[in-house]
Amino acid sequence: MAGRLLLRACTTTILQLRSNVVARPLHRAMAGGGIPTDEEQATGLERRTLQALKHGKDPYSILKPKEYAGTKQDPHIVPCIGTKRLVGCLCEEDNTAIVWFWLHEGDAQRCPSCGSYYQLVHHELPH
Repeated sequence: MAGRLLLRACTTTILQLRSNVVARPLHRAMAGGGIPTDEEQATGLERRTLQALKHGKDPYSILKPKEYAGTKQDPHIVPCIGTKRLVGCLCEEDNTAIVWFWLHEGDAQRCPSCGSYYQLVHHELPH
């Protein structure tokens, strides 16, 4: 109630100060058809990301990666923009130590501790 009164007072004052300029009263956000969706009010990087996800792309690796068996025929896929990448493998589920090794472009390579296979795949930057 007080907000409406204040809004009308401000609108009237503006109209009186600028008699030659037509001022429209301010509208509430929900008056035009409901609450806007995320896509309607997103801007910048968020908007580009939502549009890419709508077309089935994952430009910034937001979604959970697909699970692989880790065998030589179905290795874990590691995206990279270069020719090599440092990979950390948790060999067992309850393990607290991470086994780190370099993964190079080419054929699938094996973790030195547990034997899971990893393959480096070239990945283009989204921008």
